Parts: sequence; structure tokens; C-alpha cells
Amino acid sequence: MSGKNLSEVRKAATREGYGSMLVELGAEYPNLVVLDADLAAATKTGMFGKVYPDRHINCGIAEANMVGVAAGMASLGLIPFVSSFAMFVAGRAYEQVRNSVGYPHLNVKIGASHAGITVGEDGATHQCNEDIALMRSIPGMVVMCPADEVEARAAVRAAVEYDGPVYLRFGRAACPVINDTPNYKFEMGKGTVVREGSDVTLIATGICVGSALEAAERLAKEGISAEVINICTIKPLDEELVIASAKKTGKVVTAEEHSIIGGLGSAVCDALCRSYPVPVHKIGIEDVYGVSASAAVLVEKFGLDGAGVYKSVKEFVERTEGK
Repeated sequence: MSGKNLSEVRKAATREGYGSMLVELGAEYPNLVVLDADLAAATKTGMFGKVYPDRHINCGIAEANMVGVAAGMASLGLIPFVSSFAMFVAGRAYEQVRNSVGYPHLNVKIGASHAGITVGEDGATHQCNEDIALMRSIPGMVVMCPADEVEARAAVRAAVEYDGPVYLRFGRAACPVINDTPNYKFEMGKGTVVREGSDVTLIATGICVGSALEAAERLAKEGISAEVINICTIKPLDEELVIASAKKTGKVVTAEEHSIIGGLGSAVCDALCRSYPVPVHKIGIEDVYGVSASAAVLVEKFGLDGAGVYKSVKEFVERTEGK
């Protein structure tokens, strides 16, 4: 992506990749079933329902019950995907996810759409900025947050091929497709260096990967070489890659459309504190709730766009170098 103008590339919501890949996998896995909480149009599982109506179940606005149904299905050898907004499936149904799916380590996949502040006008009640922290805390739960539609499709396939509980985080808003390249390769649990650098490491997930790339371009014009790492799998984290990059640059910035408490930044800090302590700055939602506005306005307000990430990284680099 180096040198490419992100404003000129194709844009699509990660939830679109979720829906389309479910349809593709439905043909390969006859035991794959999809459950939804009366939000099939929004979560894009309606795509699957049109092709496989007998394997698509609308559980109604009853997320806790939906997770329990999925647990029962998984115990019988099916591969259930449960889908709803992140606030409902990770928040409202947390106890059921923890006790009915996580504790027995069942093969249930959770497709959580409309995560983060880019839910926009729906406001603070629907802007789930805590879901990664919640899901990370469940023993044995894999947590993935794809950067674009291409990575969303790859993550869904990886989730089906993995035997165990997986949390997949998707967004409402369209974002630049940055992984639509011939050499793109996805592996659960592995991060990717999408731009080489030597002065500072930018570790991003979800929509912030594009913002980090844009920020790196701007920093390069000022003589700051930023390495950009795309982390889709937040748990288990690719600690080897994180530590190797930190050793190269000596300073790390994380960027995520999530609270700075318990998300990607916390996972990176945990790894570095254990193995290679360096200065770290976390970009994300501070200890506040979101507000109602368009996705674009909110991304700028919380400093998650390219300009905001650039500003934060530049200030951090100057501060740590004593300028």
C-alpha cells in the first residue's frame, strides 16, 4: 500500500465480507448454520439466509437465548455462527458467551457487527468500544478484528477451519480495501508488516490500519520512518512480530477503534512488558463514551483518522526523543 492514495481505493464494510464468505462456506460445510437476532439485513447474514433458508435461524431479539441455542448446536457437531451488533452479542450476552461457549470450549463463532464508534448516529448506547476487552478476558477465546473486506473474508474462513470459540469484529461503515493484492496471505494468530520502517512502530487493527498507513506516508515526508503492522488476530497476539519490531524501532504506538483499556494496546503492552519494555503510546477511545454523529465526524473527533494518528505519533516521537 506504500505510496497509494487511500482515498482512491475501493471501499467496503467488513460486514459485507462476513456475509459473502458465509455464503461461500455454506457450500463447503453442510454443518454450518447461522443464527441471527432479528438483524440479518444489518449484519449481512441475510445473504446466507437467502441461499440456505433451512440453515438460517432468526432467534429474535433474544441474544442470550441465541448463544445458548448455538452452544447446543455445537455440542451436536454443527458449526454455528451467531450474529448481532457487538453491543448485544458481546455485551448483553456476555454471561452466556462466557459460561455456555467459553467454559466448555465449544465450536461457536460469534460474528459481531456494528462495533466501535463508526456505528455513528446510533450513539453511545450502540457504540461498543469495550467488546475486545470483554472477549479477550474469556479463556481460550480467539479474537479477530479485520482491517478490510478482504481480510474479513479470510478471517471468517480461518474461524471455520479452527475448532473452538472465535469472536469476529466487523464494522458498519465502508473503509478502504487495502489487502486486495496478489501476495496477500492470512494466517490466524499472525500479524503482517504492511510497511517497513526504522524510527517507530505503528501497530493497528481494524479501520486504523488504513489510518496508520496514511499517517506513515505523512511522517515519511518529515523524515520519520514508521513501520506499520496490521494485527487482525488480537488474541492470540503475534508477540514474536511485535517484539521484533520494537527491538528495531525502540518505540511503539498502537491504534484501534476501541477503548485504550483492554484492547489491542493493552495486549501489546502485556507482551512488551514481559519481554522487551519500550515506550508505548496507545491511540483509541479514552475513558469516555461515544457521542452521536456521522462515522466520519467521530473518527476525526477521536483522532483515529490518518491526520489524527499522524499528530499523535509525531508528538510521541518528539517527546520520547526529548525534542
